[in-house]
Amino acid sequence: MLYGGIFDLPSINKRLAELDNIMSKPGFWDDPESAREATRERNILAARSEALLSLENDLEEVEILIDLALEEDDEETVKEALKKVAGLDEALSRFEIERTLSGPHDLNSAIVDINAGAGGTEAQDWVEMLLRMYLRWVDRQGFKTRIVDSLEGDEAGIKSVTFTVSGKYAYGLLRSEIGVHRLVRISPFDASSRRHTSFASVFVTPEIDEDIVIEVNEKDLRIDTYRASGAGGQHVNKTSSAIRITHLPTGIVVQCQDEKSQHRNRDLAMKVLKAKLYQLEEEKKAKEMMEQHQEMKEIAWGNQIRSYILHPYRLVKDHRTSIEIGNVDAVLDGDLESFTRAFLLKQAGLNNMRSLQNQ
Repeated sequence: MLYGGIFDLPSINKRLAELDNIMSKPGFWDDPESAREATRERNILAARSEALLSLENDLEEVEILIDLALEEDDEETVKEALKKVAGLDEALSRFEIERTLSGPHDLNSAIVDINAGAGGTEAQDWVEMLLRMYLRWVDRQGFKTRIVDSLEGDEAGIKSVTFTVSGKYAYGLLRSEIGVHRLVRISPFDASSRRHTSFASVFVTPEIDEDIVIEVNEKDLRIDTYRASGAGGQHVNKTSSAIRITHLPTGIVVQCQDEKSQHRNRDLAMKVLKAKLYQLEEEKKAKEMMEQHQEMKEIAWGNQIRSYILHPYRLVKDHRTSIEIGNVDAVLDGDLESFTRAFLLKQAGLNNMRSLQNQ
């Protein structure tokens, strides 16, 4: 995509003006696919323009503060300038990551599924730890999250959980987490204090754009109602408000028990189902569906993208980028920026190499 390589403000604004002109013409939506592509391109470029303007404004503020500090020899102004510089450095790092996100759905919000794999109760506890890690990460990014469905473990932890992450570039950033995550530690559930290895899979789907229509035949659905489990108040637990929808042709199952209203749970479950069906179709077109499911088929040894080792030493290692971090507590507390940055920059480099090879 051409717009993936546009990063200077004049070129971005020129292209935005061209797109505005195209989108204002009669019959723009006569070709839905072209219209959606133009809309996606405009959304990405508009976000990029906003980020660049913000960086320019921050830089101007820093320059003004530095001039004042030098002119007045004021220690407080120097401290404020240094604080602004640190904030600008952080914003530049974030922009460097975001500039790699030019995929068709990278700007979208995301739907995240975490499932326990090999390891029994250990793996279910690991799912709960991963959920906490991602919720902390979401908070750091300023995104909003909502747990759609959660299945508690038999003894502890969570067997599976689905949650949404709402915010600009949520999917683009979170797709770096797709894969199997491995934990090695001394088991808190083992009376003999032996070392255990646990696995959990993470799968991320983009929320589909509102202008994309996904046709779902009611005959292809099996809709079951049941009582919600866990926290939620007396009303939630005493009425059959939770919804499970099975899409029979594909076997995709989605559940929602977040709302007290059965109607609202059904609407939210349908939203998740449509997103998964759209993603399935996109992956089929790109011939990626088989590869992804082959990689995710067994949530066990040999398929992990990242290992979190708490014993006999402490280290988190990403096997795709070879990035290693010794501060395991910080990572489990949501500090994933180093892994995200390395993965996206490496992927961007590979994509650029393929583009050059295809020219």
